[in-house]
Amino acid sequence: MTLPIKAQELQARDLTAGMSLQRTLREQQTLLDSAGVGIVFIRQRRVVHCNQRYAEIFGYHNAHELIGHSSESLHPHREAFRALGREAFTTLSEGQTFRCERQMRRRDGTLFWSSLTGRLINPANTSEGSIWTIDDIDEHKQTRALLDAMQHEKQVLFDHAMVGIVYLRDRHLTRCNRHFEVMLGYEPGELLGSSVRRWYATEAEYEEVGERCYSILQRNGTFEGEVAMYRKDGSPIICQVRSKMLPNQGSVWIAMDVTEYKRAQQALSRSQEQLERLVRERTQELHNTVHNLHLQIHERKEDQDRIHWLAHYDPLTGLPNRTLLAERSRQEICRASAERKPLAVMFIDLDHFKNVNDSLGHRVGDSLLVQIGQRLRAVVREYDTVARLGGDEFVLLLPGANERGAARVAQKLLETFRVPYHLGRHELTMAPSMGIALYPRDGLDFDTLTQSADVAMYRAKRDGRNTFRFFTPEMQAHSVRALLLENALRRALERGQLELHYQPQVHIATGEVRCVEALLRWHHPELGRISPAEFIPVAEGSGQIVPIGEWVLRTALAQLRMWRQLGLPHLKMAVNLSAIQFRQPQLPELVTRLLHEADLPPDALELELTEGAAVSDPRSAMDTMQQLRACGVHLSMDDFGTGYSSLSQLKLFQLCKLKIDQSFVRDLETDPSDRALVSAIIRMAQALGLHTTAEGVETIAQLDFLREQGCDEAQGYHFSPPQQADRILPLLLKHTPLEAH
Repeated sequence: MTLPIKAQELQARDLTAGMSLQRTLREQQTLLDSAGVGIVFIRQRRVVHCNQRYAEIFGYHNAHELIGHSSESLHPHREAFRALGREAFTTLSEGQTFRCERQMRRRDGTLFWSSLTGRLINPANTSEGSIWTIDDIDEHKQTRALLDAMQHEKQVLFDHAMVGIVYLRDRHLTRCNRHFEVMLGYEPGELLGSSVRRWYATEAEYEEVGERCYSILQRNGTFEGEVAMYRKDGSPIICQVRSKMLPNQGSVWIAMDVTEYKRAQQALSRSQEQLERLVRERTQELHNTVHNLHLQIHERKEDQDRIHWLAHYDPLTGLPNRTLLAERSRQEICRASAERKPLAVMFIDLDHFKNVNDSLGHRVGDSLLVQIGQRLRAVVREYDTVARLGGDEFVLLLPGANERGAARVAQKLLETFRVPYHLGRHELTMAPSMGIALYPRDGLDFDTLTQSADVAMYRAKRDGRNTFRFFTPEMQAHSVRALLLENALRRALERGQLELHYQPQVHIATGEVRCVEALLRWHHPELGRISPAEFIPVAEGSGQIVPIGEWVLRTALAQLRMWRQLGLPHLKMAVNLSAIQFRQPQLPELVTRLLHEADLPPDALELELTEGAAVSDPRSAMDTMQQLRACGVHLSMDDFGTGYSSLSQLKLFQLCKLKIDQSFVRDLETDPSDRALVSAIIRMAQALGLHTTAEGVETIAQLDFLREQGCDEAQGYHFSPPQQADRILPLLLKHTPLEAH
């Protein structure tokens, strides 16, 4: 009986060991597949096994495609493959790890730089193969090459500067350029590591300069002034110096020899004093005559200066006007052309400035423009030009600014404009729309550059305002088309070219349609179908959105009344409001009147607002929302997640629904980040007591996820595309409840 029992125990142990081995193999495979670098097993110069990352690096869809491939095919050519083998053999055969950087070849033939690490499985028997890891460092190599080039350029500028440049730490020289050594009469490298004490004749002079300079440098981070020093041969030298503190690196000093200039200045001063003394020794009559003549000249000069100032400066802000801007632009364009340097022109228009003049008066508007001009001047450099063209339009001329520099200035302006303006008892926030044109890419003269920047500014306005855009040739074409659309849109209503399509919002739990969204469409007889994304911004920019919006509301409510009469008594209608519509003071009265004309209760209408419409002016938005809610109209926030609304604002706005933007729904099946964001929005809405509607639902998988997360409604092509009223009616009759829920 003993032997069978032992046999069973051995069998059980073998079974346990096998399961443990399988689990270990699965864990190892998981580690390989999750590794951030490519891993491959090579035997007899062929791929035996690799992870998914290795296949992706070489342009293959999966690791199985590489099994059996010759590793030589992954190299640029045979000689490169053999060279790597020769180089790696000695290290690998000694049982050590071999590392190098090599160019490799992807499946499509493109070359890329990689970091390789290899090791033999058994150094005593190379036939057992080797294991290699690979990482794509192509982008890193490019970045490193760029940094080396930039460092070289910086060194060239340092070595050939026409001023002395010195780096100091604890008042000891750590580095300087050749110009500084020549300026003080020293040989190359002679000053390195020495104390600045040797530049002064006495200890008192050394201490005085230290106290004067470093007290300001420590307090302000910079210093600018004159310093008297001595050359190696003992001769005095006067330098105009500028310095700046470097964090944990001491300070950098730029010095210019102004000795001869100071001497000439002193000589000129002495000559002037002698001449004045000679004149005073002459007759008092001559003195009086000269004095009177000076007075006359001064008065004439003041008159000339005043005339010149009025011709070249804005009387309100004191900023340069268009005339002076044009003169400076021509000068800077010539300089940029000669020196092959960049130049940027920035066109600034204040968003909704007209509302300030209309509501608070032109005096407040003028005061606001003065403060804005001061802020603009404070952001840019001394040699930049800030001009006012008129009204609320400003132009910045930025010599030497490339695309990156111009973008940095624009970002600073956006941050500056976020600070409220205080004008008496008024606190105002003003946002800019900015367009940027670059010389010579976008124009070779002032008029062309200004026009290009103006076009880019209007693109910024169409893209949501309070932002900036760079000019592109496509913008010019778009501007022409926008003008064409604007003219055509003015006649679209009267010619019956606008129509409404309707898309159902489906209750996820029951499949019922309780609400439909009205969507505006435009079919021009010559231009064809025009996307709302194209013509809505044109309508907003031209002010046509107000009458069009009223037509949409009236038409949608009339259609809802017809549907209710056809047996859908509880169906509701959702209508989008643009930000401009929402800011109209008469909006609540208009909505109430249209509901009365259609003989519909207020709760039959749901108005969809964008985040931008509500957040741009929260106080006014809350007032309008309260009036609409008091009428019984439901409010929802459209495209939630793409704007800037805060949780506190959502609580104050007292909405009934959040609509999750389709950009978050589109990739729910593949993007964990989108799933996390959608889930978080739904939970937040539930905590605030808000319903949720997901836009752009196209697949069952998306719908299942939304159902699992507790989303209330969905709309999208999975249920129905936007359709004309007669085509959507059968779906509504089939899925709309006849009783109230």
